[in-house]
Amino acid sequence: MKKVIIVLVLTAMVQVASAMPPMHGGGFRGGFYPRTTVVVGGGFYNPYFSPFGFYYGAPYGYPYSAAPYQPTKLDMQVADIRNDYADKIESVKLDKSLTGKERRAQIRTFKQERDQAVLDAKRNYYKS
Repeated sequence: MKKVIIVLVLTAMVQVASAMPPMHGGGFRGGFYPRTTVVVGGGFYNPYFSPFGFYYGAPYGYPYSAAPYQPTKLDMQVADIRNDYADKIESVKLDKSLTGKERRAQIRTFKQERDQAVLDAKRNYYKS
């Protein structure tokens, strides 16, 4: 009777182990199981043409409202100011001869000067 129970338990273990899906990633419960996707539909899909006459795709040609942005003189000045001060701030961050407090103070000063320079550029642009 004992041998029959052992055989039944081993058979059940083999059945359970063979019913598990293969683990592609390896490891216990760490494998990759690919998903199956079922698509149910009418059989036609075209993002640029609707069979019902409604337009919902990308437009052909170049729309006039989406013309490329031409930066103004002010935009270029502000970008130059920001780039200059970003370079100054980065050089202060890399300067290891200063202490941490001195670096932070100088960075704070450069940021205040940058904001003031941007404001001055905007004022001068809109004055003229």
